[in-house]
Amino acid sequence: MLRKSSIFTLLLLLSLIVAACGGGGGEAETGDDATTEGGTTEQATGENVVTIFGAYTEPGEVEAFEAGFEAFEEETGIEVNYQGASDFEVLVATRIEAGDPPDIAGFPQPGLMKRFANEAVDVTTFMELDYLQNQYNQSWLDMATTADGKMIGVWNRAIVKSLVWYSPAAFEEAGYEVPTTWDELLALTDQIVADGGSPWYAPMESGNATGWVGTDWIEDIMLRTTSLENYDRWTTPVDPDDRLLFASDEVRNAWEIMGNFLLNEQYVYGGTLTTLEDRFFDTGVPLIEGNAYMAKQGSYMPSWLAEDYPDLTIGPEGDLNYFYFPAIEEEYGEPVLVGGDIYSMYNDRPEVRQVMEYLTTAESIRPAIERGVFLSPHEDASLDWFDEANRGIAEILLEADSVRFDGSDLMPGEVGAGTFWAGVVDYISGDELGPILEDIDTSWP
Repeated sequence: MLRKSSIFTLLLLLSLIVAACGGGGGEAETGDDATTEGGTTEQATGENVVTIFGAYTEPGEVEAFEAGFEAFEEETGIEVNYQGASDFEVLVATRIEAGDPPDIAGFPQPGLMKRFANEAVDVTTFMELDYLQNQYNQSWLDMATTADGKMIGVWNRAIVKSLVWYSPAAFEEAGYEVPTTWDELLALTDQIVADGGSPWYAPMESGNATGWVGTDWIEDIMLRTTSLENYDRWTTPVDPDDRLLFASDEVRNAWEIMGNFLLNEQYVYGGTLTTLEDRFFDTGVPLIEGNAYMAKQGSYMPSWLAEDYPDLTIGPEGDLNYFYFPAIEEEYGEPVLVGGDIYSMYNDRPEVRQVMEYLTTAESIRPAIERGVFLSPHEDASLDWFDEANRGIAEILLEADSVRFDGSDLMPGEVGAGTFWAGVVDYISGDELGPILEDIDTSWP
C-alpha cells in the first residue's frame, strides 16, 4: 500500500546524515538489462521500494494520488512511498545538493526542476521518443527538455488557466451568448456595459504575491499574440543576449491588452480598487451573486468557494460554468496556459524506471480524475473519466494547439515572484507602463 510519511522532517534529517556519510543515488545502477525492446522496463528487482517526494500535502490530493498506484503496486510488487512537504521547494534542493535525492521528485515548477538537470536521468534513455510523443502534446515534451536536448521529466497533473468563468443563469436572464472568438468577447464586454452591468471581476489581493492574477492575463495574451519561440525567449531564454525584454513591443502589447480590460473602470466590478484590494479567493462570489458577469481564472477556482458554497455546482446548468479564453490572432491557434506537476528521476534503478513509465499514463491518475481532483496532460486520458465539471476543461486541454507553462513560474524568482507581480500592481494603480517594464528588465539577474 502506498503511504505518506507523517514524520517527514525526521526522515529528512536522517537522510542528510546518511548523505554526509557517503550515501546518494545519481546513476549508480544502470544497465542494458533494465530495458526491454521498445523501451518498456522489465519486472523490477531488488528492494522494490520507490520514493516519490512532492508538494502534495492536502489530504484529498494525497489520497487521490496514492489511489492511482494501488493496482500498479499489486501488479508489479513495487511499493511506492509518497512523501509530501509544504516547503517542498526548499527541501528538495537540500536533498539533491546533499547528494541524497529522492528516487523521483514531483516539481510544481519546471524552472526549479531544471536547476538540477545535471543530477536528473534523461528519460529517453529508457523510454522511446515515439512513445512519449503518443502520450503527450509536443509542447509538454518541449517543457520537459533542457536547452541541450536532455528530457528530464514526465508530466502527470495539469491545471488549465485559459478559462473565463460565468453564471449560466445570469447569461440566460440577460440574453447573452457565450463568446467563442475575441471579437465576440469584446462585443459582449461592451454590451454588458451598455446594459448597465459590470462585465469583469479580477481580484488580485494575495499578500506578498498580489499581482500574480495579472501575470496570468499577460501570459495568456502573449500566447495569443506572438510565437511560442518568443514566449520561450521571454520566460526561459537560452541565450541571455537573446532574451525577449519586457520592454519589447510584443510584451508591452500584452500588458496594454490586459489594461484595456482591467484599467477601464466601467469594465470591472468595483473598478481598480476592488482589483487591488479584494481577495483572489473570492473571484467567483460576484458571479454567483449577480454583481459581475465574467472572471478569468484557472481550473482550481471553484475549490476556493467550497467552504462558503458547499452545494456549488459547475456546468451548463450549474451555478457557474466556464469557456475558453478565446484566441486573438488566428496564426497562433488555440493555445492553453497551464500549471502542473512534472516528475524527475534521480536514482536509476529498474523499479524507478517502471514507476516513471507508469507516470506517463493517464491510468496513473485515473482515480484522481474520477474524483474531480486532477486534470490529465496525457493523450490516452478518456473524457468519460471526468465528471461534468471537469470534462469540458479536459477537452480544452487535450485539443489545444499548443501548451505553455505559467510564465512567472518559469522566470527567475527575483522577476517571476517579485518585480513582475509588483509591476502589475503598479500598472493597475495607474503608474506609467514604460518605466515599469524597464524596471522589470533591470531586475532580471
